Amino acid sequence: MNTLTIQLPDSVDVEKSDVLRMIASRLYERGTLSLGQSAKLAGMRKWDFAEVLGDYGVPIFNYPASDLAEDFRNA
Repeated sequence: MNTLTIQLPDSVDVEKSDVLRMIASRLYERGTLSLGQSAKLAGMRKWDFAEVLGDYGVPIFNYPASDLAEDFRNA
């Protein structure tokens, strides 16, 4: 596992847990991490993290429409 150290200016008023949720949400949105991996990074249970995704405008189901259309054609 990699360790990342982030130094923020004192003027930035943000909690560590908020930063972890932001990063985890973005990595989930990009498909880099699964829901479970993202939840673990954020220090949360999977279903609690799924609710947090909505706060960041990230859909829980990240399935491209083109893939869905192809699945229908192949069904």
